[in-house]
Amino acid sequence: MSLTFISVAGLSEDLAVSENIFLQVSAHDVRQRLDVFLSQKLEQVSRSAIQRWIELGHVTVEGERRKANYVLKQGQQITVVPPPPEPVELVAEPIPVKIVYEDDVLVVVDKPAGMVVHPGAGNRRGTLANALFHHFREISRVDTIRPGIVHRLDKATSGLLVVAKNDHAHDFLSRQFKARQVEKRYLTLVHGRLKEKEGVVDVSIGRDPWARTRISTRSRRRRQALTEYHVIRYYSDFTYVRAHPHTGRTHQIRVHFQHLGHPVVGDETYGRKVAQHLKDPSLILLIKNLGRHFLHAHFLAFVHPDTKQRASFETPLPPELAEFLSGLG
Repeated sequence: MSLTFISVAGLSEDLAVSENIFLQVSAHDVRQRLDVFLSQKLEQVSRSAIQRWIELGHVTVEGERRKANYVLKQGQQITVVPPPPEPVELVAEPIPVKIVYEDDVLVVVDKPAGMVVHPGAGNRRGTLANALFHHFREISRVDTIRPGIVHRLDKATSGLLVVAKNDHAHDFLSRQFKARQVEKRYLTLVHGRLKEKEGVVDVSIGRDPWARTRISTRSRRRRQALTEYHVIRYYSDFTYVRAHPHTGRTHQIRVHFQHLGHPVVGDETYGRKVAQHLKDPSLILLIKNLGRHFLHAHFLAFVHPDTKQRASFETPLPPELAEFLSGLG
């Protein structure tokens, strides 16, 4: 079974591929090849796709077309005009789904790290949407690219997601998310030692003006973002934290802890430089072998569409994160 749609999904789950991207070459990026530079900045786009965009003229440097091996100079502005979105076929795939709870109107699933929520650029198959399309005959928004999907998690984030089986449940749950009435809690391990055992980060965020796949506190179009946190345990080089986002901005927890100077462990986008400066080589290797960032959506609570009663769900850390903590002693 399959359905075909025109994809408006983006370079990641939240950033639209149809928008032009503007990047500036910093002193750190000087003398890099054009394709290497773009691969680093546009992390969700494959190297081969970037080279194809360059060859077809979708990338310009100071308004001129260049080859993939062109060596960049400081201050140059690069413009990426992505090609029109291609049709995406949503194919039902028998991918295992870990079901935490199910009834007639909704399902709560525990998404593993590495699984994209719905198809988009570079992710045509193997998504949660493909799996849901296979497993559930009754599901909301069945004629869209995101059947049942009420909210999302980043690809490398594991944890709880609620899926709607009918349009009434979908609308009811969506209104709760929009009104910030859904309670979400995450378990995360961050670099360094947080000074305060609990606190609130109230810092507006938006798309980074120079790297459109990133979110930043420097954005010109910032939106309010608020994250409450409580320290669970201190380790010698890390802090284990429970984070409670009161808003649902893209990459919110990851950007907020980066803003505090304590990025999430394993976060290649916002914490790579901090990880490289760890003194213990074994810790650097441990993080590299983790293969994901340490962020898990372990708690979810909302008002049930049918019973109108509060329903809450929890899921423990996945094995790879639990083993990582054990490795820290």
